[in-house]
Amino acid sequence: MTSAWSKKTWRNLERIQMPVYRDMDKLNEVEARLRSYPPLVFAGEARKLTKQLGEVAEGRAFLLQGGDCAESFDEFSADNIRETYKVLLQMAVVLTFGAKRPVVKVGRMAGQFAKPRSAPTETSEGIELPSYRGDIINELAFTPEAREPNPDKMLRAYTQSAASLNLLRAFSQGGFADIARVHQWTTGFANEAPGTERYKKLADRITESLDFMEAAGINGNTTSELHTVDFYTSHEALLLEYEEALCRKDTTSGHWIAGSGHMIWIGDRTRQPDGAHIEFCRGVINPIGLKCGPSLKPDELITLIDQLNPDNIPGRLTLINRFGAGKVGDHLPGLIRAVEREGKKVVWSCDPMHGNTIKSSSGFKTRPFDSVMQEVHEFFSIHKAEGTYAGGVHFEMTGKDVTECTGGIHAVSDEDLNLRYHTACDPRLNAAQALELAFLVSEELHSRREEQRAAV
Repeated sequence: MTSAWSKKTWRNLERIQMPVYRDMDKLNEVEARLRSYPPLVFAGEARKLTKQLGEVAEGRAFLLQGGDCAESFDEFSADNIRETYKVLLQMAVVLTFGAKRPVVKVGRMAGQFAKPRSAPTETSEGIELPSYRGDIINELAFTPEAREPNPDKMLRAYTQSAASLNLLRAFSQGGFADIARVHQWTTGFANEAPGTERYKKLADRITESLDFMEAAGINGNTTSELHTVDFYTSHEALLLEYEEALCRKDTTSGHWIAGSGHMIWIGDRTRQPDGAHIEFCRGVINPIGLKCGPSLKPDELITLIDQLNPDNIPGRLTLINRFGAGKVGDHLPGLIRAVEREGKKVVWSCDPMHGNTIKSSSGFKTRPFDSVMQEVHEFFSIHKAEGTYAGGVHFEMTGKDVTECTGGIHAVSDEDLNLRYHTACDPRLNAAQALELAFLVSEELHSRREEQRAAV
Protein backbone atom coordinates (compact mmCIF):
# COMPACT_ATOMS: atom_id res chain seq x y z
CA MET A 1 0.00 0.00 0.00
CA THR A 2 1.22 3.52 -0.78
CA SER A 3 0.07 4.85 2.61
CA ALA A 4 -1.58 3.66 5.80
CA TRP A 5 -5.04 2.24 5.15
CA SER A 6 -8.02 1.46 7.32
CA LYS A 7 -11.59 0.77 6.33
CA LYS A 8 -12.39 4.34 7.42
CA THR A 9 -9.71 6.31 5.55
CA TRP A 10 -12.05 6.85 2.59
CA ARG A 11 -14.02 9.23 4.84
CA ASN A 12 -11.21 11.78 4.64
CA LEU A 13 -11.75 12.15 0.89
CA GLU A 14 -14.39 13.74 -1.32
CA ARG A 15 -17.74 11.96 -1.53
CA ILE A 16 -18.73 11.30 -5.14
CA GLN A 17 -22.01 9.77 -6.32
CA MET A 18 -23.07 9.08 -2.72
CA PRO A 19 -26.13 10.41 -0.90
CA VAL A 20 -26.13 12.96 1.89
CA TYR A 21 -28.14 11.60 4.80
CA ARG A 22 -29.94 14.21 6.87
CA ASP A 23 -30.58 12.02 9.92
CA MET A 24 -27.05 11.25 11.10
CA ASP A 25 -28.27 9.51 14.25
CA LYS A 26 -30.27 7.06 12.14
CA LEU A 27 -27.28 6.54 9.81
CA ASN A 28 -24.99 5.79 12.75
CA GLU A 29 -27.54 3.35 14.17
CA VAL A 30 -27.85 1.47 10.86
CA GLU A 31 -24.08 1.27 10.42
CA ALA A 32 -23.72 -0.10 13.95
CA ARG A 33 -26.31 -2.80 13.25
CA LEU A 34 -24.61 -3.80 10.01
CA ARG A 35 -21.26 -4.04 11.80
CA SER A 36 -22.83 -6.58 14.15
CA TYR A 37 -24.19 -8.75 11.32
CA PRO A 38 -22.26 -11.67 9.78
CA PRO A 39 -20.50 -10.91 6.49
CA LEU A 40 -22.28 -12.09 3.37
CA VAL A 41 -19.16 -13.66 1.84
CA PHE A 42 -15.91 -14.96 3.28
CA ALA A 43 -12.22 -14.52 2.66
CA GLY A 44 -11.68 -18.05 1.38
CA GLU A 45 -14.33 -17.52 -1.32
CA ALA A 46 -12.72 -14.26 -2.40
CA ARG A 47 -9.29 -15.86 -2.58
CA LYS A 48 -10.70 -18.72 -4.67
CA LEU A 49 -12.27 -16.26 -7.11
CA THR A 50 -9.00 -14.34 -7.37
CA LYS A 51 -7.20 -17.58 -8.22
CA GLN A 52 -9.77 -18.44 -10.92
CA LEU A 53 -9.57 -14.94 -12.36
CA GLY A 54 -5.80 -15.36 -12.34
CA GLU A 55 -6.34 -18.20 -14.82
CA VAL A 56 -8.31 -15.74 -16.97
CA ALA A 57 -5.48 -13.20 -16.77
CA GLU A 58 -3.07 -15.89 -17.99
CA GLY A 59 -5.35 -16.82 -20.92
CA ARG A 60 -6.44 -20.19 -19.53
CA ALA A 61 -10.07 -19.36 -18.63
CA PHE A 62 -12.84 -16.94 -19.60
CA LEU A 63 -14.98 -14.60 -17.47
CA LEU A 64 -18.76 -14.32 -17.76
CA GLN A 65 -20.21 -11.55 -15.60
CA GLY A 66 -23.87 -10.63 -15.87
CA GLY A 67 -27.09 -9.78 -14.12
CA ASP A 68 -29.38 -6.95 -13.23
CA CYS A 69 -28.69 -3.30 -13.89
CA ALA A 70 -30.04 -2.52 -10.40
CA GLU A 71 -31.71 -5.04 -8.14
CA SER A 72 -35.16 -4.14 -6.91
CA PHE A 73 -36.84 -4.67 -3.55
CA ASP A 74 -40.29 -4.93 -5.14
CA GLU A 75 -39.28 -7.52 -7.77
CA PHE A 76 -37.34 -9.72 -5.35
CA SER A 77 -38.44 -13.35 -5.65
CA ALA A 78 -37.00 -16.85 -5.86
CA ASP A 79 -38.39 -17.16 -9.40
CA ASN A 80 -36.54 -14.08 -10.66
CA ILE A 81 -33.26 -15.22 -9.08
CA ARG A 82 -33.67 -18.71 -10.54
CA GLU A 83 -34.45 -17.50 -14.06
CA THR A 84 -31.47 -15.13 -14.23
CA TYR A 85 -29.16 -17.74 -12.75
CA LYS A 86 -30.49 -20.33 -15.21
CA VAL A 87 -29.68 -18.11 -18.22
CA LEU A 88 -26.19 -17.40 -16.88
CA LEU A 89 -25.57 -21.15 -16.60
CA GLN A 90 -26.77 -21.67 -20.17
CA MET A 91 -24.51 -18.88 -21.38
CA ALA A 92 -21.57 -20.39 -19.51
CA VAL A 93 -22.01 -23.84 -21.10
CA VAL A 94 -22.15 -22.32 -24.59
CA LEU A 95 -19.08 -20.15 -23.91
CA THR A 96 -17.16 -23.08 -22.42
CA PHE A 97 -17.69 -25.06 -25.59
CA GLY A 98 -16.61 -22.19 -27.80
CA ALA A 99 -13.55 -21.20 -25.78
CA LYS A 100 -12.57 -24.75 -24.80
CA ARG A 101 -11.63 -23.20 -21.47
CA PRO A 102 -13.28 -23.03 -18.03
CA VAL A 103 -15.71 -20.15 -17.62
CA VAL A 104 -15.64 -18.18 -14.36
CA LYS A 105 -19.24 -17.31 -13.51
CA VAL A 106 -19.92 -14.03 -11.68
CA GLY A 107 -23.40 -12.57 -11.22
CA ARG A 108 -24.40 -8.95 -10.85
CA MET A 109 -26.57 -10.21 -8.00
CA ALA A 110 -27.03 -10.18 -4.23
CA GLY A 111 -25.78 -6.63 -3.78
CA GLN A 112 -26.23 -4.59 -6.98
CA PHE A 113 -28.57 -2.01 -5.45
CA ALA A 114 -26.80 1.36 -5.86
CA LYS A 115 -26.45 3.22 -9.17
CA PRO A 116 -24.41 6.29 -10.13
CA ARG A 117 -26.37 8.95 -12.00
CA SER A 118 -25.41 11.52 -14.59
CA ALA A 119 -27.08 14.33 -12.62
CA PRO A 120 -27.84 14.74 -8.89
CA THR A 121 -31.41 15.85 -9.58
CA GLU A 122 -34.13 15.33 -12.17
CA THR A 123 -37.10 17.48 -13.15
CA SER A 124 -40.65 16.46 -14.07
CA GLU A 125 -43.49 18.87 -14.78
CA GLY A 126 -41.47 21.72 -13.31
CA ILE A 127 -40.66 19.87 -10.08
CA GLU A 128 -37.00 19.14 -9.26
CA LEU A 129 -36.14 16.25 -6.93
CA PRO A 130 -33.03 14.20 -6.10
CA SER A 131 -32.26 11.48 -8.65
CA TYR A 132 -33.17 7.88 -7.93
CA ARG A 133 -29.94 6.13 -6.89
CA GLY A 134 -31.12 2.58 -6.33
CA ASP A 135 -33.27 0.86 -3.73
CA ILE A 136 -30.47 0.78 -1.15
CA ILE A 137 -30.61 4.60 -1.06
CA ASN A 138 -34.04 5.93 -2.06
CA GLU A 139 -37.15 5.05 -4.08
CA LEU A 140 -38.16 5.37 -7.73
CA ALA A 141 -41.49 7.12 -7.09
CA PHE A 142 -41.23 10.81 -7.97
CA THR A 143 -42.15 12.33 -4.61
CA PRO A 144 -40.05 14.24 -2.07
CA GLU A 145 -40.55 11.49 0.52
CA ALA A 146 -39.52 8.67 -1.84
CA ARG A 147 -36.42 10.47 -3.09
CA GLU A 148 -35.08 11.25 0.40
CA PRO A 149 -32.08 8.98 1.17
CA ASN A 150 -33.06 6.54 3.91
CA PRO A 151 -30.36 4.65 5.88
CA ASP A 152 -32.81 1.87 6.82
CA LYS A 153 -32.75 0.70 3.22
CA MET A 154 -29.24 -0.66 3.79
CA LEU A 155 -30.70 -3.16 6.25
CA ARG A 156 -33.23 -4.38 3.70
CA ALA A 157 -30.49 -4.64 1.06
CA TYR A 158 -28.45 -6.81 3.44
CA THR A 159 -31.41 -9.09 4.14
CA GLN A 160 -32.25 -9.50 0.45
CA SER A 161 -28.59 -10.15 -0.43
CA ALA A 162 -28.32 -12.81 2.27
CA ALA A 163 -31.46 -14.56 1.03
CA SER A 164 -30.26 -14.36 -2.59
CA LEU A 165 -26.88 -15.82 -1.70
CA ASN A 166 -28.51 -18.64 0.23
CA LEU A 167 -30.57 -19.60 -2.81
CA LEU A 168 -27.68 -19.23 -5.27
CA ARG A 169 -25.45 -21.48 -3.14
CA ALA A 170 -28.22 -24.09 -3.01
CA PHE A 171 -28.68 -23.94 -6.79
CA SER A 172 -24.93 -24.19 -7.38
CA GLN A 173 -24.33 -27.20 -5.17
CA GLY A 174 -27.67 -29.03 -5.15
CA GLY A 175 -27.91 -30.41 -8.68
CA PHE A 176 -29.80 -27.56 -10.36
CA ALA A 177 -26.59 -26.66 -12.24
CA ASP A 178 -25.97 -30.17 -13.63
CA ILE A 179 -24.54 -29.66 -17.12
CA ALA A 180 -26.95 -32.12 -18.79
CA ARG A 181 -29.96 -30.30 -17.35
CA VAL A 182 -28.57 -26.90 -18.35
CA HIS A 183 -27.90 -28.04 -21.89
CA GLN A 184 -31.43 -29.41 -22.24
CA TRP A 185 -32.73 -25.86 -21.60
CA THR A 186 -30.33 -24.49 -24.20
CA THR A 187 -31.32 -27.14 -26.75
CA GLY A 188 -34.94 -26.08 -26.30
CA PHE A 189 -34.00 -22.49 -27.11
CA ALA A 190 -32.04 -23.49 -30.23
CA ASN A 191 -34.81 -25.75 -31.50
CA GLU A 192 -37.80 -23.53 -30.84
CA ALA A 193 -36.74 -19.93 -31.48
CA PRO A 194 -37.07 -18.67 -35.07
CA GLY A 195 -33.88 -17.86 -36.93
CA THR A 196 -31.62 -19.98 -34.72
CA GLU A 197 -30.48 -22.64 -37.20
CA ARG A 198 -26.83 -21.64 -36.74
CA TYR A 199 -27.21 -21.96 -32.98
CA LYS A 200 -28.86 -25.36 -33.32
CA LYS A 201 -25.75 -26.65 -35.08
CA LEU A 202 -23.57 -25.56 -32.19
CA ALA A 203 -26.04 -26.98 -29.67
CA ASP A 204 -25.98 -30.29 -31.54
CA ARG A 205 -22.20 -30.38 -31.30
CA ILE A 206 -22.42 -29.83 -27.55
CA THR A 207 -24.96 -32.65 -27.36
CA GLU A 208 -22.59 -34.99 -29.19
CA SER A 209 -19.79 -34.13 -26.78
CA LEU A 210 -21.99 -34.79 -23.76
CA ASP A 211 -23.23 -38.06 -25.27
CA PHE A 212 -19.64 -39.18 -25.77
CA MET A 213 -18.78 -38.28 -22.17
CA GLU A 214 -21.86 -40.16 -20.93
CA ALA A 215 -20.82 -43.25 -22.89
CA ALA A 216 -17.38 -43.02 -21.29
CA GLY A 217 -18.98 -42.91 -17.84
CA ILE A 218 -18.38 -39.18 -17.27
CA ASN A 219 -21.52 -37.44 -16.07
CA GLY A 220 -22.94 -35.54 -13.13
CA ASN A 221 -23.25 -38.70 -11.07
CA THR A 222 -19.60 -39.63 -11.45
CA THR A 223 -17.91 -36.23 -11.74
CA SER A 224 -18.83 -33.46 -9.31
CA GLU A 225 -17.57 -30.74 -11.69
CA LEU A 226 -20.45 -31.62 -14.05
CA HIS A 227 -23.04 -31.56 -11.27
CA THR A 228 -22.06 -28.44 -9.32
CA VAL A 229 -20.56 -25.06 -10.18
CA ASP A 230 -18.68 -22.24 -8.51
CA PHE A 231 -20.84 -19.12 -8.74
CA TYR A 232 -19.84 -15.75 -7.36
CA THR A 233 -21.59 -12.43 -6.76
CA SER A 234 -20.50 -8.90 -7.58
CA HIS A 235 -21.72 -5.33 -7.42
CA GLU A 236 -20.51 -1.76 -7.75
CA ALA A 237 -19.06 -0.66 -4.40
CA LEU A 238 -20.76 2.73 -4.57
CA LEU A 239 -22.32 3.23 -1.13
CA LEU A 240 -19.23 3.19 1.06
CA GLU A 241 -21.04 3.42 4.39
CA TYR A 242 -22.55 0.02 3.57
CA GLU A 243 -19.23 -1.37 2.33
CA GLU A 244 -17.33 -0.22 5.40
CA ALA A 245 -19.93 -1.64 7.79
CA LEU A 246 -19.58 -5.11 6.21
CA CYS A 247 -15.77 -4.97 5.91
CA ARG A 248 -14.12 -7.61 8.11
CA LYS A 249 -10.61 -8.71 9.02
CA ASP A 250 -9.84 -12.27 7.94
CA THR A 251 -8.74 -14.13 11.05
CA THR A 252 -6.47 -16.51 9.13
CA SER A 253 -4.47 -13.92 7.19
CA GLY A 254 -5.09 -10.62 8.95
CA HIS A 255 -6.20 -9.05 5.67
CA TRP A 256 -9.41 -7.09 5.20
CA ILE A 257 -12.27 -8.30 3.02
CA ALA A 258 -15.32 -6.50 1.74
CA GLY A 259 -17.97 -8.81 3.16
CA SER A 260 -20.74 -7.48 0.91
CA GLY A 261 -19.87 -9.59 -2.17
CA HIS A 262 -17.18 -11.74 -3.70
CA MET A 263 -16.12 -9.16 -6.30
CA ILE A 264 -16.67 -5.42 -6.17
CA TRP A 265 -16.07 -2.89 -8.89
CA ILE A 266 -15.39 0.83 -9.22
CA GLY A 267 -17.48 2.75 -11.73
CA ASP A 268 -16.27 4.99 -14.52
CA ARG A 269 -17.59 8.02 -12.60
CA THR A 270 -15.87 7.17 -9.30
CA ARG A 271 -12.37 6.06 -10.31
CA GLN A 272 -10.52 9.25 -9.25
CA PRO A 273 -6.98 8.24 -8.09
CA ASP A 274 -7.37 10.42 -4.99
CA GLY A 275 -11.03 9.52 -4.50
CA ALA A 276 -12.88 7.70 -1.76
CA HIS A 277 -13.79 4.65 -3.83
CA ILE A 278 -10.24 3.88 -4.94
CA GLU A 279 -9.11 4.40 -1.34
CA PHE A 280 -11.58 1.89 0.08
CA CYS A 281 -11.10 -0.76 -2.60
CA ARG A 282 -7.31 -0.72 -2.54
CA GLY A 283 -7.31 -2.05 1.01
CA VAL A 284 -9.52 -5.15 0.66
CA ILE A 285 -8.44 -8.51 -0.75
CA ASN A 286 -11.51 -9.08 -2.95
CA PRO A 287 -11.06 -9.18 -6.70
CA ILE A 288 -11.66 -5.65 -7.96
CA GLY A 289 -13.24 -4.52 -11.20
CA LEU A 290 -12.43 -1.13 -12.74
CA LYS A 291 -14.76 0.35 -15.35
CA CYS A 292 -12.74 1.97 -18.14
CA GLY A 293 -14.58 4.53 -20.26
CA PRO A 294 -13.55 6.85 -23.09
CA SER A 295 -12.13 9.54 -20.78
CA LEU A 296 -9.53 7.21 -19.21
CA LYS A 297 -5.99 7.94 -20.40
CA PRO A 298 -3.25 5.27 -20.50
CA ASP A 299 -1.07 6.95 -17.87
CA GLU A 300 -4.09 7.37 -15.58
CA LEU A 301 -4.86 3.67 -15.94
CA ILE A 302 -1.33 2.70 -14.90
CA THR A 303 -1.64 4.93 -11.82
CA LEU A 304 -4.90 3.21 -10.88
CA ILE A 305 -3.44 -0.26 -11.44
CA ASP A 306 -0.50 0.60 -9.17
CA GLN A 307 -2.93 1.72 -6.46
CA LEU A 308 -5.30 -1.22 -6.72
CA ASN A 309 -2.84 -4.03 -7.47
CA PRO A 310 0.63 -2.94 -6.31
CA ASP A 311 1.82 -6.56 -6.03
CA ASN A 312 0.69 -7.32 -9.61
CA ILE A 313 -1.32 -10.37 -8.53
CA PRO A 314 -3.02 -12.10 -11.50
CA GLY A 315 -6.79 -12.09 -10.97
CA ARG A 316 -6.81 -9.21 -8.52
CA LEU A 317 -7.87 -6.61 -11.09
CA THR A 318 -10.36 -6.83 -13.98
CA LEU A 319 -10.48 -3.94 -16.45
CA ILE A 320 -14.07 -3.66 -17.68
CA ASN A 321 -14.02 -1.70 -20.94
CA ARG A 322 -17.09 0.35 -21.90
CA PHE A 323 -16.56 2.59 -24.92
CA GLY A 324 -19.46 2.14 -27.34
CA ALA A 325 -19.70 0.49 -30.76
CA GLY A 326 -17.43 2.19 -33.27
CA LYS A 327 -15.30 3.80 -30.55
CA VAL A 328 -13.33 0.84 -29.17
CA GLY A 329 -10.50 1.36 -31.65
CA ASP A 330 -10.08 4.96 -30.49
CA HIS A 331 -9.39 4.02 -26.88
CA LEU A 332 -8.60 0.36 -26.19
CA PRO A 333 -5.29 -0.04 -28.10
CA GLY A 334 -3.60 2.71 -26.10
CA LEU A 335 -4.72 1.18 -22.81
CA ILE A 336 -3.55 -2.30 -23.88
CA ARG A 337 -0.13 -1.02 -24.94
CA ALA A 338 0.40 0.84 -21.68
CA VAL A 339 -0.53 -2.23 -19.65
CA GLU A 340 1.70 -4.50 -21.73
CA ARG A 341 4.61 -2.04 -21.60
CA GLU A 342 4.44 -1.95 -17.79
CA GLY A 343 4.01 -5.73 -17.49
CA LYS A 344 0.74 -5.51 -15.56
CA LYS A 345 -1.33 -8.64 -14.95
CA VAL A 346 -5.00 -7.85 -15.60
CA VAL A 347 -8.17 -9.43 -16.91
CA TRP A 348 -9.55 -7.63 -19.97
CA SER A 349 -13.37 -7.73 -20.05
CA CYS A 350 -15.89 -6.07 -22.37
CA ASP A 351 -18.98 -4.25 -21.13
CA PRO A 352 -20.84 -3.56 -24.40
CA MET A 353 -23.93 -2.19 -22.65
CA HIS A 354 -23.16 1.20 -21.14
CA GLY A 355 -21.58 2.80 -24.22
CA ASN A 356 -24.53 1.85 -26.42
CA THR A 357 -27.45 3.42 -24.58
CA ILE A 358 -29.68 5.57 -26.78
CA LYS A 359 -33.13 7.17 -26.58
CA SER A 360 -35.56 5.46 -28.92
CA SER A 361 -38.07 7.21 -31.14
CA SER A 362 -40.76 6.05 -28.71
CA GLY A 363 -39.03 7.87 -25.85
CA PHE A 364 -37.59 4.86 -24.01
CA LYS A 365 -33.93 4.49 -23.12
CA THR A 366 -32.73 1.37 -24.95
CA ARG A 367 -29.70 -0.49 -26.31
CA PRO A 368 -29.66 -1.94 -29.84
CA PHE A 369 -28.60 -5.59 -29.86
CA ASP A 370 -26.53 -5.08 -33.02
CA SER A 371 -24.52 -2.30 -31.35
CA VAL A 372 -23.88 -4.51 -28.32
CA MET A 373 -22.54 -7.30 -30.52
CA GLN A 374 -20.53 -4.88 -32.64
CA GLU A 375 -18.65 -3.65 -29.57
CA VAL A 376 -17.92 -7.23 -28.50
CA HIS A 377 -16.57 -8.00 -31.97
CA GLU A 378 -14.37 -4.88 -31.92
CA PHE A 379 -13.07 -5.85 -28.48
CA PHE A 380 -11.98 -9.28 -29.72
CA SER A 381 -10.53 -7.92 -32.96
CA ILE A 382 -8.37 -5.34 -31.21
CA HIS A 383 -7.00 -7.86 -28.74
CA LYS A 384 -6.17 -10.13 -31.64
CA ALA A 385 -4.33 -7.30 -33.38
CA GLU A 386 -2.43 -6.42 -30.19
CA GLY A 387 -1.56 -10.05 -29.43
CA THR A 388 -3.35 -9.94 -26.06
CA TYR A 389 -6.11 -12.04 -24.52
CA ALA A 390 -9.74 -10.90 -24.60
CA GLY A 391 -10.70 -12.51 -21.32
CA GLY A 392 -14.33 -11.80 -20.56
CA VAL A 393 -17.71 -10.18 -21.13
CA HIS A 394 -19.93 -8.18 -18.78
CA PHE A 395 -23.65 -7.86 -19.53
CA GLU A 396 -26.71 -6.29 -17.95
CA MET A 397 -29.35 -8.96 -18.45
CA THR A 398 -32.27 -10.73 -16.84
CA GLY A 399 -33.95 -14.11 -17.10
CA LYS A 400 -37.30 -12.40 -17.62
CA ASP A 401 -38.96 -11.82 -21.00
CA VAL A 402 -38.60 -8.05 -20.92
CA THR A 403 -38.63 -5.69 -23.90
CA GLU A 404 -35.93 -3.16 -23.05
CA CYS A 405 -33.21 -3.70 -25.69
CA THR A 406 -34.13 -3.64 -29.37
CA GLY A 407 -33.19 -6.36 -31.87
CA GLY A 408 -32.23 -9.97 -31.33
CA ILE A 409 -33.86 -13.09 -32.73
CA HIS A 410 -37.34 -11.92 -31.69
CA ALA A 411 -36.65 -8.54 -33.33
CA VAL A 412 -37.82 -6.31 -30.49
CA SER A 413 -38.69 -2.97 -32.13
CA ASP A 414 -39.03 0.55 -30.77
CA GLU A 415 -42.78 0.06 -30.76
CA ASP A 416 -42.40 -3.08 -28.60
CA LEU A 417 -40.45 -1.39 -25.79
CA ASN A 418 -43.51 -0.35 -23.83
CA LEU A 419 -44.85 -3.93 -23.67
CA ARG A 420 -42.61 -5.16 -20.83
CA TYR A 421 -40.24 -2.31 -19.96
CA HIS A 422 -39.62 -3.09 -16.30
CA THR A 423 -36.14 -1.78 -15.50
CA ALA A 424 -35.76 0.92 -12.86
CA CYS A 425 -32.55 2.25 -14.42
CA ASP A 426 -30.87 0.90 -17.55
CA PRO A 427 -32.25 -1.43 -20.26
CA ARG A 428 -31.31 -5.11 -19.94
CA LEU A 429 -31.01 -7.96 -22.39
CA ASN A 430 -33.85 -10.43 -21.98
CA ALA A 431 -33.27 -14.17 -21.66
CA ALA A 432 -33.40 -14.87 -25.42
CA GLN A 433 -31.12 -11.95 -26.28
CA ALA A 434 -28.62 -12.94 -23.59
CA LEU A 435 -28.46 -16.53 -24.82
CA GLU A 436 -28.20 -15.44 -28.44
CA LEU A 437 -25.30 -13.20 -27.48
CA ALA A 438 -23.61 -16.16 -25.79
CA PHE A 439 -23.87 -18.18 -29.02
CA LEU A 440 -22.39 -15.31 -31.02
CA VAL A 441 -19.55 -14.79 -28.54
CA SER A 442 -18.95 -18.56 -28.55
CA GLU A 443 -18.55 -18.44 -32.32
CA GLU A 444 -16.07 -15.58 -31.86
CA LEU A 445 -14.11 -17.56 -29.28
CA HIS A 446 -14.12 -20.67 -31.47
CA SER A 447 -12.90 -18.68 -34.47
CA ARG A 448 -10.05 -17.14 -32.45
CA ARG A 449 -9.05 -20.55 -31.13
CA GLU A 450 -8.99 -22.10 -34.61
CA GLU A 451 -6.84 -19.22 -35.90
CA GLN A 452 -4.38 -19.77 -33.05
CA ARG A 453 -4.20 -23.49 -33.73
CA ALA A 454 -3.60 -22.88 -37.43
CA ALA A 455 -0.78 -20.46 -36.62
CA VAL A 456 1.09 -23.01 -34.47
